[in-house]
Amino acid sequence: MTIPLPPRIYLASHSPRRRELLTQIGVLFDSLISRGSPRQDPEVDETPFPGEDPVAYVQRVTLAKAEHGVRLMTMRHLIAQPVLAADTTVAVDGQILGKPKDGADAERMLKLLSGSSHRVLTALALVWNDQTRSTLSETMVHFRPLEPGEIARYIASGEPMDKAGAYGIQGRAGLFVRRLEGSYSGVMGLPLFETGELLRECGYPL
Repeated sequence: MTIPLPPRIYLASHSPRRRELLTQIGVLFDSLISRGSPRQDPEVDETPFPGEDPVAYVQRVTLAKAEHGVRLMTMRHLIAQPVLAADTTVAVDGQILGKPKDGADAERMLKLLSGSSHRVLTALALVWNDQTRSTLSETMVHFRPLEPGEIARYIASGEPMDKAGAYGIQGRAGLFVRRLEGSYSGVMGLPLFETGELLRECGYPL
């Protein structure tokens, strides 16, 4: 990108955590989201393809979100600004763990993560002036063994239901994490280092 970014961007995400993290690093943004649920929008379908690699999956979904954000900006005749999108997925032995469909699915995921290690992948894409820049954060997270009762209580809290891998590290599930190698904010859904580097590369005034 040869043209410096303007001082505001659009964030194409429903996630309150991503909004909080952007605010934390002083990025000025406007939320740019579909009026309905993103799961009902075929252009940002989060269903993995059969046998899809987790990295390819999270990058594909992120790019689809960014491109859809650009379309929304154009359709709504909004002021032209760069569009930032992100997506996070959890991977265990090549298996993609997205957001749980229901309590039983959340229980399945948490049992799979219990006492083991998994990858958290968060991809970023920034679209501006018909150009796209992207990057990827990868973090290894190690869970301690989880008791059936605490899994049940955690699911009953409702916290797992809108989160990849059925847990939020910034919430009660912080108790489950023995250690991590990588980006804590990446596990939350927006890796701050990578976000800052991407914006700086594109001329955003950080």
